[in-house]
Amino acid sequence: MPVSDYLPFIRPPKARFVTERGEPVWGVMAQFDDTAGAFHAAEKMRDAGFRRWDLHAPFPIHGIEGAMGFKRTILPFLVLGGTFTGVATAVGMQWWISAIDYPLVVQGKPFGAWEPFTMIIFELGVLFSAFASLFIMLALNGLPRWNHPLMRKDRFLAVTDDKFFVVVQANDPSFNPEQTSRFLRDIGASAVELVEDA
Repeated sequence: MPVSDYLPFIRPPKARFVTERGEPVWGVMAQFDDTAGAFHAAEKMRDAGFRRWDLHAPFPIHGIEGAMGFKRTILPFLVLGGTFTGVATAVGMQWWISAIDYPLVVQGKPFGAWEPFTMIIFELGVLFSAFASLFIMLALNGLPRWNHPLMRKDRFLAVTDDKFFVVVQANDPSFNPEQTSRFLRDIGASAVELVEDA
């Protein structure tokens, strides 16, 4: 997702494809009418080597992650980094306060003793990991996004009822409007439509 979607003063990257009217192409949207067709389309998209695509469905489909070729997320490792950052912040802050800034003997322990630090270490570790999990999850999912080109398509609104959509973005290395549309029809799409990024 380009940074220009979130920061309007940054110029968006030049579009690889444009329509006859000169509008940039965001991608191609293909409609599937049943769960099995959408599932098999996902497998064929994965096997064809597309990387920037998604499947939208009105309800969760069991096993779709494997059919789409999802890899394990890096979110747990980033949250662990947030936890370690919180722990390091707590230790550094308390050590500085107790040993340098405001030296005070507590319970007869030496300055900088770790035992009185444990509660704050735990609290800041949990706090930083919670913030890291929320904000990194939003960033990895490309949220918040104030508008989306798919929402301008009347056909796409049926995804909340009984239709399934495979959407391929124009920034996919394998994307070509004509070839991708033909491929989607060949794998069983009942309707294929070009999505403009206007």
